[in-house]
Amino acid sequence: MEITRIIAGKRKTAVAKLRFKVGTGNVYFNHLPSAELPLFHKLALAEPLRLYEQELGDPLKVDFHIKAMGGGKEAQIQAARLAIAKALLYITGSETLKKTFIKYDRNMIVADSRRKEANKPNDSAPRARRQKSYR
Repeated sequence: MEITRIIAGKRKTAVAKLRFKVGTGNVYFNHLPSAELPLFHKLALAEPLRLYEQELGDPLKVDFHIKAMGGGKEAQIQAARLAIAKALLYITGSETLKKTFIKYDRNMIVADSRRKEANKPNDSAPRARRQKSYR
C-alpha cells in the first residue's frame, strides 16, 4: 500500500493532515513518536487504534504520520484523533468499525462544526452591546 491519500481532521482552528504507509503500526505526531507525547495525548491518539483492534482483531500494519497546524495543543490532538479514525475507515472500508466509532464517540468521525463567533464592527466582543449613556 503506497501513500495514496492525505486525510485531514479539523477541530476549532487546528488542522491535522495524516499520511499513511505500510509499517508496524506506529503513530508519529509532528515528527515525534506517540510514545514521547504526554499521557493523555498519547491515550487520545491510541483510542481509534484500540477500537480498531477490538472490533477487527488483526493488528495494524500501517504507520501514520500526522502534521498538525493552528489552534492549541488539545485541538491539534483532537484533530489528529479524527484523522486517524477517518484513515482507518478509509483503509478498511468496514461498516461495523464505523458503527463502533459512532457508538463510542461520534466526534471521532464527524468533525465538530462549531467555530468562534466573529466580532461585530465597532464593538469589542461578538455579543457585547454599546453601553447606554444618558448624558
